[in-house]
Amino acid sequence: MAQRETATLAGGCFWCLEAAFQDLKGVEKVQSGYAGGHIANPSYEQVCTGTTGHAEVVQITFDPTVVSFDDLLHVFFTIHDPTTLNRQGEDVGTQYRSAIFYHTPQQKATAERVIRELEAEKVWDDPVVTELKPLDAFYPAEQYHRDYYRRNPNQGYCRAVIAPKVAKVRKLYFDKLKQPVG
Repeated sequence: MAQRETATLAGGCFWCLEAAFQDLKGVEKVQSGYAGGHIANPSYEQVCTGTTGHAEVVQITFDPTVVSFDDLLHVFFTIHDPTTLNRQGEDVGTQYRSAIFYHTPQQKATAERVIRELEAEKVWDDPVVTELKPLDAFYPAEQYHRDYYRRNPNQGYCRAVIAPKVAKVRKLYFDKLKQPVG
């Protein structure tokens, strides 16, 4: 049986992250949820208060022989601003922070290397503030958050915020898509 790995990433709204990662070859599952906080089984409403310590995250199950953790991180850093503390665009609060919740020492080392490389390349004017910490627990989001973009492509937020991120991934990582997207 082929080995699977899991990545848990936070970069603003989990709807955006889920939509961007779903189309990549080697990505088998993307699940929205919560991580990094101090209460068990939080609800979306609780996380939105900013008092739980949890971030909106996606947990990605992937085949590392098809798509590497390094590849996933490059997509991750393409679709959000890792230089803004506790915000992505109009979404403000600790629940929208940039974070990598690593599962293994190898993931931590890869994340540290990728961040160093991107900072050395001066991709952004400001320093990367992405939090890097081990995953303690992942709590799946409520059912109505799952596959949100695919189910609601014409909703205002989806058209204005998510669609451009998905288009950017499809353009920059066309060779990594499961199938050509028209």
